[in-house]
This record gives sequence, structure tokens and C-alpha cells, in this order.
Amino acid sequence: MDINDPSSWTKAAPILNGGKDDPREVGGLDYWIICDEQRAYLFLTSLDGKMWRLWTDLKDFPQGFNHCELALQARVFEASHMYKLKGMDKYLTVIEENGRRYYKAYIADSLDGIGTPIADTAEHPFAGWKNVKPAPGVEPWTDNISHGELIRDGYDQMLIVDPEHIRFIFQGMWDKDKAGKAHGQFQWRIGMLTPANK
Repeated sequence: MDINDPSSWTKAAPILNGGKDDPREVGGLDYWIICDEQRAYLFLTSLDGKMWRLWTDLKDFPQGFNHCELALQARVFEASHMYKLKGMDKYLTVIEENGRRYYKAYIADSLDGIGTPIADTAEHPFAGWKNVKPAPGVEPWTDNISHGELIRDGYDQMLIVDPEHIRFIFQGMWDKDKAGKAHGQFQWRIGMLTPANK
């Protein structure tokens, strides 16, 4: 396969078969695939504060995702994304908290490792109303940081991000503007976060 040649790509096909180990039975959402040198890992969340990890050997991808285990249990909701940190043997997971939306962060030594919280409260978030401010001259427009993704340093299956050049695309809106509306009626706007000292 050549990523620059769409005609060489494999055809779309189901990668989970709906069997007893299919985590969709617990209401899985926001599927995310990342690879290391040996395996492809599929992460997803369920609506009960759990993030699940499935994996398959690279030689079997996209089939073989029949190993399912709990990767994280916390006050988390959706939009979990995992990345390899450039130049480090570390993996960063960012994941959204529900309600007034903000992002938590966890760090692990491997894709099958246990994530250690590094920013996992509303008072000390990865990205939230406590630590996000508009650029000079820009009127504030959100106190929700929702469904975001880091800009990667390349486009391969390792999903590498450069911790020296962090950029985070997200959707936001005022929490007060959600009142009385169903989720599909929220009027999200798109923004990009960068560290204030850059």
C-alpha cells in the first residue's frame, strides 16, 4: 500500500465481528487506532467512565482485534486520543470529561501500559476553562474544550506529536448556551490551542 495512492488502499471492511469480546456491547464510541512496532491498538470509551484497549499483531491488521481489556477507569467520557511523544518512549492520552467540557491527560510508557494522570481535574486540566485564554485582541468565546485532537508530527500509524510544538484543535462554546438544548443542537465553534509562551 502507498498512502499517496488511494487506489492501492484496502477496501473498507468491519474490523470487529460483534462477538462476546466486542466492546461495542457496552456502548463504545470514538474509536482510535495507533500502532507501535509490533501491534495495532484500538482504543474507545464507553458511557460508564471506561476506556477500552483492543490489539492485534501488525501482520494480522485490520483483523484479529479479539484481545479486549480495560485501559482506564476514571471520570472520563469520550474523544480519547493517544499519541507517541517525539523523541521519548512515552505515550500521551488525552480524553474528554463530560458536563462543562475539558480535557484530561495521562502518560504511559507503552501502549499496553497503565496511564498515570498528569492533568486530570477541572482545577488542573490538560485543556479547560482554568488554563485556556484567548489570544490578545480576541474576545472570549468558549468555556468548553471539547472533542479535540493534537496536530501530529507526520502522518504515519505511530501518531507522533512533538511536545515542543503542541497544537490542539478543538470545538468550543459557552456552557450557558447549552441550556435546554439536546447535544445535537449545540452550536460549536472550532479553535486551536497553543502554549501561551510560544
